[in-house]
Amino acid sequence: MSGKVVLEGRNLTKHFTAARGPRGRLGRRPPVRAVEEVSLSLRAGSVTALVGESGCGKSTVARLLAQVYPTTSGDVLLHGEAVRAHRGAAFRDYRRQVQLIFQDPFASLNPFHRVRYHLARPLRIHGHVRSAAEETEQVAELLERVSLTPTDQFMDKMPHELSGGQRQRVAIARALAVQPVALIADEPVSMLDVSIRLGVLRLLEKLADESGLALLYITHDIASARYFAEEIMVMYAGRLIERGASEELTQSPKHPYTQLLLESAPDPDRVAPPGSTRRGEPPSLIDPPSGCRFHPRCPVAMPVCSEKTPPRTQLGDGRWTECWQYEK
Repeated sequence: MSGKVVLEGRNLTKHFTAARGPRGRLGRRPPVRAVEEVSLSLRAGSVTALVGESGCGKSTVARLLAQVYPTTSGDVLLHGEAVRAHRGAAFRDYRRQVQLIFQDPFASLNPFHRVRYHLARPLRIHGHVRSAAEETEQVAELLERVSLTPTDQFMDKMPHELSGGQRQRVAIARALAVQPVALIADEPVSMLDVSIRLGVLRLLEKLADESGLALLYITHDIASARYFAEEIMVMYAGRLIERGASEELTQSPKHPYTQLLLESAPDPDRVAPPGSTRRGEPPSLIDPPSGCRFHPRCPVAMPVCSEKTPPRTQLGDGRWTECWQYEK
């Protein structure tokens, strides 16, 4: 991997109270088990991808790492030290170092303010500028870093005057304004036109490489993760089920869910074998299946899969999977 561990999550668990549903014996609704014992680490100058279908808990992991949500259990570590910062000066200092880029660039920008305001405000809040001239200069530098040039044509535009790709570049520039050490990109291109997604991904890759950022790329598209990230972690129903180097994992997936994810990715050169399509719907996280959570949809499930949670099997070179097929 590229550098030292910057941001780390250890055994992250997050349960929410269900808004609907039957109440238990004490009048309480059962918890939504959104994330269960997720551990991951982000390294300086490296891109790590977290992949899984909608509703598997990817965005919850992003918000736990950004300290937007408090953990039910587990720890978030920044530079090796556990951090619990959800308000006040501690939260502001943490957010200066760890920034989150949201999925919808239009919703994440205030429609009543110009681009200049969005980029200047974090500079002022975190004390990076001392004068109006310095502020204008740094705003221009940020726009140039995200390839919005000529910069003077973009400074005074409103969000609705920009394309989707341009708005997302402004959101990225705003995240960079505070000089973070870790960047969490939650589905940053899923709401953009296909023709401009590659440009935004290349921009993020360039920033990670040149600025030494630790970047977490969250997506449901394992094909883009393969070409963009150095390492891929696969998530299903709130749990991590496989991890490995991108090329190795996508060329030789071990977990049946990872295999099905790859089969569902568009590839004109591949013909899916009969019976290889995904079966059923994702499980309820209020009442998840016993044993391996994927077993109701798994084409190779065995009796033990519904009885016990599979252990983590190490496959060498930092790669592992959680599947009974590989447990000796």
